[in-house]
Amino acid sequence: MSLLEVKDLHVTYGSGTRAVPAVRGVDLSLAAGQKLGVAGESGCGKSTLALALLRLLPASAKPTGEILLDGENVLTMKWGRLRAVRWAGASIVFQGAMHSLNAVHRVGDQIAEPILLHRRTMTPAEAKRRVGELLQHVGLPVTRADGYPHELSGGQRQRVMIAMALACDPQLIVADEPTTALDVMIQAQILRLIEQLVAEQHISLLMISHDLGVLADTCDRLAVMYAGRVVEEGPARAVYSRAEHPYGRALSAAFPRIGDPASRRAPRGLPGDPPDPSALPSGCAFHPRCALALDSCSEQDQELVPAGEGRRAACVLVGAGPAGAGAGTEMQL
Repeated sequence: MSLLEVKDLHVTYGSGTRAVPAVRGVDLSLAAGQKLGVAGESGCGKSTLALALLRLLPASAKPTGEILLDGENVLTMKWGRLRAVRWAGASIVFQGAMHSLNAVHRVGDQIAEPILLHRRTMTPAEAKRRVGELLQHVGLPVTRADGYPHELSGGQRQRVMIAMALACDPQLIVADEPTTALDVMIQAQILRLIEQLVAEQHISLLMISHDLGVLADTCDRLAVMYAGRVVEEGPARAVYSRAEHPYGRALSAAFPRIGDPASRRAPRGLPGDPPDPSALPSGCAFHPRCALALDSCSEQDQELVPAGEGRRAACVLVGAGPAGAGAGTEMQL
């Protein structure tokens, strides 16, 4: 059985005529110890999906479907059970650590808080020792426990967030853009740290990012989202290098491949903007931006269908041969 199963998840903001769909029928699964990346442009529903996994959505959001964490539906859990699952069963690393940490509390106290809440037999002194171990585990000196968030660099704050996520030995970590606003060198350090800790402790990871290259290097599997839906899912390296959906191919082509003689020219952009969730186009939501769209694409939406070994894609051209979506990473935009 999978550690995490998301079944037909829908999330809408507002109600009635003002209801805006942010996530539309997402199905995903994640095995114990597996790493799943979720990619897509801003506004595609990635962060809403991440927040829904632990029921951290605002009151205006209405989720439906099933989010099974170790067999239990998070969406129907009673409040006491949900509190027990957060941090201990699954934890989250938010994007923007400065906004996630409390500015008026020392970082050591913030890491200790979930430990004391979930491990009632642990004394404050024992929790303090655990905080020191966690800080050393993420590459920070124990003395940083006495510091305030504004006294730490961006990379150090992100390491504190990772230490907090590991505090109660969760089975799953959700990392929502964990390297946002960090410079390239610090990004690489944080990504390697996450990868190392997940491997050492056999933790499942769901990582969200705009960068397909980062996800392909870090994760086992990759899901590409567009307009609230997963349009492609499969082994990370295969999706990155040979995407079956035109949107996945366009995302991949937008990133340079350093050292690849075939990609010396400048990366290509994708014309147009993602659709407004409150006014989605008919048929396939990507068809107004797709250079390969057929007449039927504006009339009929596509469900995820098998697209090779362990892969799924939501495109009418899947398996259509050289002219179809599986013709490599190049796409005339």
